[in-house]
Amino acid sequence: MKLSYRYNRANILTSIVVLIITGFVYYIVIHFILTEKLDRDLVVEENEINQYINTYHKLPLPASYLDQQISYQTLNGISSERKFLNTIYFNPKERENEPARSLVTVVHVNGKAIAVTITKSRVESENLIRIILLITLAITVVLLVSLLLINRFVLNRLWRPFYAILNGMKAFEVARMDAIEQEPTKIDEFNELNKSVNAMAEKVRQDYKELKSFTDNASHEMMTPLAVINSKLDSLLQTESFTAQQGALLEDIYHATGKLSRLHQSLLLLAKIENNLIPDLQQLELKEMVEDKARQFQELLDKNSLILTADLSPVVVTMSRYLADILLNNLFSNAVRHNVTGGYIFIKLDQRSLSISNSGKPHQIQTKIFDRFSKAKDSDGMGLGLAITKQICNLYNFRIDYQEENGGHTFKVCFNVEFSS
Repeated sequence: MKLSYRYNRANILTSIVVLIITGFVYYIVIHFILTEKLDRDLVVEENEINQYINTYHKLPLPASYLDQQISYQTLNGISSERKFLNTIYFNPKERENEPARSLVTVVHVNGKAIAVTITKSRVESENLIRIILLITLAITVVLLVSLLLINRFVLNRLWRPFYAILNGMKAFEVARMDAIEQEPTKIDEFNELNKSVNAMAEKVRQDYKELKSFTDNASHEMMTPLAVINSKLDSLLQTESFTAQQGALLEDIYHATGKLSRLHQSLLLLAKIENNLIPDLQQLELKEMVEDKARQFQELLDKNSLILTADLSPVVVTMSRYLADILLNNLFSNAVRHNVTGGYIFIKLDQRSLSISNSGKPHQIQTKIFDRFSKAKDSDGMGLGLAITKQICNLYNFRIDYQEENGGHTFKVCFNVEFSS
């Protein structure tokens, strides 16, 4: 959920809740104020009646006006308190009942107690309250809509530098040495963020340069002694005859140096792939490369009595031929190495994926098969083949999946392809 959307939702919900509460309070306050005004008007009428009685010693005539009505009732020993109350008033002009406010008071005329009821219509007050509420509601709605529009357009514009910095961070590649472009803005926080991001990127680039220099130097320095050791071993093996024990020791040393040399080359290849240092992109016909690789492995297939079947469609991919050859070589080698005598290998290639299935022992391969140095216990490999394969797929935005079912192992490489003509 975006920050602006969450802010707008919280803002609108809060505004609605506040509107409901304040509207309720506003209605009560206005209703109280107008009721107090009606009561004061009723008191004025009461004072006028009392003044008339004091002057003429009699009641004024009962009257019924448009919004007011005065009536009398003689009290026969029944006391009545002075009180205000809400009641219903019949409007003779409109011929309908209307809400009203009444004042009931007691006056004494010639020794008689008379209840005087003064009634005033509350229609105008109710209409006034309704109009005020509608106006307030309209103003509030306009305010909410204005806030929403301001948040939608103004905030989006204010956050534009942030998204520009974010997109620059997503597109940042340490190997390309590009700086993250700064979006012009007057917001101090975004300027500070951009400076911090560029400082971090510069530090990463500097660390990358140092690590790359170290890797290159270490690789170069390791190749020389390995080559010398291999050369000296070859010369030593050709000089004179050895005892069986000496020969076994020399053979172990020779295999160890060979494995160390392959390990060095594999790690160096991983570093190059991760840093995208093999840029020779070209259009490759994958079907032809798979067929060539099958012919190269034919001797190993015959040696292990493996049956190879294939269902290949013409597919063109854009990648390095060198890395494509390594990818296929690792998949074929894995299918042969982890197979059983007399087993099968099935290859399927279509416009969406390349899958290689082979027979094998159940649970022969570990769960984290794409991790470096992860391999089966009885494997004589270095555990880097599938890690290199995974890195190649990541480099070209391919996806590689592994599935084991009923003793069969399947590696599937899903890619975006260009159809061949």
